[in-house]
This record gives sequence, C-alpha cells and structure tokens, in this order.
Amino acid sequence: MKAMILAAGLGTRLRPLTNDRPKALVEVAGRTLLEITIARLREFGVREVIVNVHHFAGMITEYLREKNSFGMRIEISEEGSLLDTGGGLKKAAWFFREEGPAAPFILHNVDVISAIDLRRMLGFHTENQALATLAVQQRQTSRYLLFDEQMRLCGRRLVKEQKTELLRPSPQLQEVAFSGIHVISPRLLEMMREEGAFSIVQSYLRLAGEGERIVAYRADGDYWRDLGKPESVARVSEDLKKQAMLRD
Repeated sequence: MKAMILAAGLGTRLRPLTNDRPKALVEVAGRTLLEITIARLREFGVREVIVNVHHFAGMITEYLREKNSFGMRIEISEEGSLLDTGGGLKKAAWFFREEGPAAPFILHNVDVISAIDLRRMLGFHTENQALATLAVQQRQTSRYLLFDEQMRLCGRRLVKEQKTELLRPSPQLQEVAFSGIHVISPRLLEMMREEGAFSIVQSYLRLAGEGERIVAYRADGDYWRDLGKPESVARVSEDLKKQAMLRD
C-alpha cells in the first residue's frame, strides 16, 4: 500500500520551532513528526511513501538518508514554490500511477497525530465505493465541511469569512471538522483539473457538485491533535509520554 505525507508547508504557526528546521523535523516526545507519521502508516501496511518538501527541503532528504528511509521505499517530491495540498498531490501523481491500476492510497498531513484506525477507514472507503474518504470529527474549527445524511460532501462553511459554499442541497446538513487524513482512489488523479497551487478541498467540492462520492469517515471518539502551535507540541508530548507509561 502507498501513501503521501504532506510536509512542504512553512510551519509559520510553529515558529520559533521552525526557524531552523522544517515542521516535519519538529520533535514531539523525542521523535520527529515525520518519524511518527511514517511509523503510523507502516503500522497499517504502508510500505511505499512519497513526501512533498519545500521549506528546508535538504534537511528532510538528509534525515531520511541517515534513517535509511526507516526500511521503506520513500520518494521525495520537491516543490520549488508551494503547491498546497491539491497541487502537491498532482505533482506527485506519477508515484501512484507507476504500476498501472492501483489500490486506494492514504494522504496524511505531517503535523497531525491521531489514533484513527486507518485500516477501518480504508474498509469504509471500499465499502462505499468512494472517490475519496475524509476523516472528520465533531469539534470546533474555523472551516467546516458540510455533509448530507448519507455523509456525502455537499459544501463547506468558512467561519471567519462568514461564507457558506453549497454544491449539493440537502435538508439535513451536518457540519464537521476535517482531520487532515484522506483515503483516495487513484482515479481522482485524472479528475484534478485545477492547476498550479490549489487546495485539494477545492477539487473535492467541485467533484462533489458533479455527483462524485466524496464521503466522511466519522472518527469522533479517536485521539487526534493538530500540531499547529508550539503549545500543541508540548501538550501532545505529554499525551505520548502518558501513553508510553500506560503501555509499560
């Protein structure tokens, strides 16, 4: 199974931790975010990974070389200018096409730590014959995704902008927060008509409006943290230490 780790961002919210390193190499409880994400993916059967890089790109390449790619096949997709989530995936599409028709793959933010069951999520994706499945939770956010009663994507609500985009009407809209973890069918790659730098959510919304199955996987009870700020890193470090103590 293959996956892509989104690690090209500047990590501005994590400053000063990212003043001299990419966010992927910020450490939490003695391990880098990149190592934690790779280990999680490997636990669920992923053996081939592509990582997009930009900010301090050479440091990530050297880090993976020193770690012998953690015993996996890991490719690098270097972005001269930031392409955002959609543009980054589109640039790396070759990685998922190289063996012809392929199984679904995982797209995972490097600055997200969770206990979401990726195997169950993959099964849910397959059962629903989805084009893409997004892990979501009921929590506060500044950007909500809107789904119908069958948990198919209908639109989004941007809180700060006081703006709602509705691509598919539904009498019972549910608004949830996206968790930065996707399961994607490779045929999506041929449907991404957007160019340059763009958010993959932009593609999802367009495709949902065209009738494609973009569905939500509810992960409300699962541990999840966004490592967007230095204080979040400290909090997650404590969480991981407590989990380690419980295992011991």
